[in-house]
Amino acid sequence: MGPVTEFSLAVTPRYAEVDQQGVVFNGHYLTWFDEACTGLLESLGVSYPELITDGCDFQVVHAEIDFASPVRWRDRVRVTAQCTRIGTTSFTLGFTVLASTGGSDERVAVRGHNVYVVVSTGDWGKRAVPDKLRSALSPQGPG
Repeated sequence: MGPVTEFSLAVTPRYAEVDQQGVVFNGHYLTWFDEACTGLLESLGVSYPELITDGCDFQVVHAEIDFASPVRWRDRVRVTAQCTRIGTTSFTLGFTVLASTGGSDERVAVRGHNVYVVVSTGDWGKRAVPDKLRSALSPQGPG
């Protein structure tokens, strides 16, 4: 079983994110996932600029998005993020987009996940997940 620490990011879909069908265009979910990833790491005490300074970065090598229900302009949205797997050089974050029109009718709109590979900022080759990141993403959390 993977780590369970979860982060939640509030999003209000902007007019420019809605397509001709009146729903959020699918590509924007990946942007929201990216923002939730950064928020999760920051909530766990991992600074992205600090990772870069330490010579490591991470890249999305696989992404999946599963649509369940529409997200429309000005819906209230939460994007949750949690680590579901940590490997030697990669980790996976799972995301859920929850939407409501304002009441307590929050529903699952989208589920997805990204697989990230840790790389060196010097040669962009794979490297092991840094101890600080591994510790923060682990089931017991940082520390």
